[in-house]
Amino acid sequence: MDMKFCPLYSGSSGNALYAEYGDTRLLIDCGKSGKMILDALRYIGVDPGTLSAILITHEHSDHIAGAGVLARKLQIPVYATTGTWLAMERKLGTIPAACKRFIEQDQDFYIGKLGIAPFPIPHDAAEPVGFRLWGGPFSISTATDLGYFPQRVLDAIGGSDLVLLESNHDPDMLRANPHYTQALKTRILGRRGHLANETCAEAAVLLRESGVRNLILGHLSGENNTPKLALETTETRCELEGMTLGEDICIDLAYRDRIGKLYTLSEDSGLLQRAEQWNYIVEN
Repeated sequence: MDMKFCPLYSGSSGNALYAEYGDTRLLIDCGKSGKMILDALRYIGVDPGTLSAILITHEHSDHIAGAGVLARKLQIPVYATTGTWLAMERKLGTIPAACKRFIEQDQDFYIGKLGIAPFPIPHDAAEPVGFRLWGGPFSISTATDLGYFPQRVLDAIGGSDLVLLESNHDPDMLRANPHYTQALKTRILGRRGHLANETCAEAAVLLRESGVRNLILGHLSGENNTPKLALETTETRCELEGMTLGEDICIDLAYRDRIGKLYTLSEDSGLLQRAEQWNYIVEN
């Protein structure tokens, strides 16, 4: 069987990631409207009625906005830590008891054919986690909403076949942003905030040393970053470390306003295949 992954949306305006192994199909976060997520799934050829579950990283609105709607519409379970459930339940609306699933940091579990390994992340939320998904011989990890990149996160996702890692902001752009209060800037720059481009680039080097060869930069800020700047920052750092782009490490982008590429890990070849960029752009 192949393992598939597609960042439907990734950014400060909303996050929803799709993963598949065999007949097990998951969403990681639902931070756009239910309609937008359903439309995106259909666009990449996935019947929303075949979804197995929704995994939630934390309770901030850009990660849960459509979760309640989808859980009720599709009658599928929502998995989150106890702390996240307590923080988000009123925001989601009524969720059937049978659809509420409680997980713990560092306690692995299975959904169908996928193994799920939740790990703690440093963010200003109740009990936030990232996820490493195991499908047969492959693993895919997602780590966004990080104030910094601690050793425990490296240990949790090191050696993955594919990693989606936050590259949220350029600190100079953030500090100069006239629309952000000083309190908000301090929060984003803090150790429970969001990962800056330069810190993402440093983490990319460590991940490559652990065996990661495929990296997607995600959760980019719409005001304090650009896709070009995020990509150049990490690519330049990797080249300075002697890596050959496209051979030693492959770096892609996930977008806030369009569906990302569909990535397929094939058991036949063991290679990662990338679909061409979808021609699908939405208004935020």
